[in-house]
Amino acid sequence: MNPGVTTTTISGTLLAFDFGTKRIGIAVGNTLTASARPLATINDEKNDVRFARIGALIAEWQPAALVVGLPCNEDGTPHEMTALSRRFANRLKGRFNLPTLLVDERYTSAAASSVLDEEGIHGRKQKAVIDQYAAQQILQAYFDEPSAGIYA
Repeated sequence: MNPGVTTTTISGTLLAFDFGTKRIGIAVGNTLTASARPLATINDEKNDVRFARIGALIAEWQPAALVVGLPCNEDGTPHEMTALSRRFANRLKGRFNLPTLLVDERYTSAAASSVLDEEGIHGRKQKAVIDQYAAQQILQAYFDEPSAGIYA
């Protein structure tokens, strides 16, 4: 946990990440409106390319904090992606020196798929954008319940 920084003191723009080994979905939102929107998907597996793109988005949006989805099994127990997402969150925190929060991301992909279905985007067409919509769900979950965020 970052000393002196609590989830209640974070205000401003936030960037959220749905981390995956193939793609990273990114969403943006603001604590003032407490709403999130899909922003981008990074479709590269090379860390240097990923972090360069993330650095550009951080420079553009000047976020007050970063939010990373923490995947778990349905019963809340960790699995392989849990550790990879924690590592990603720690790398973000170390590289960009911003408060970085982890938020439970169970069911966010299903929720994102439902939103896309409502927007008329079905099946394979969802693949290009589902990760950024999942990031939107992660960030919205944080806005709806800030105390659920834990520091990386």
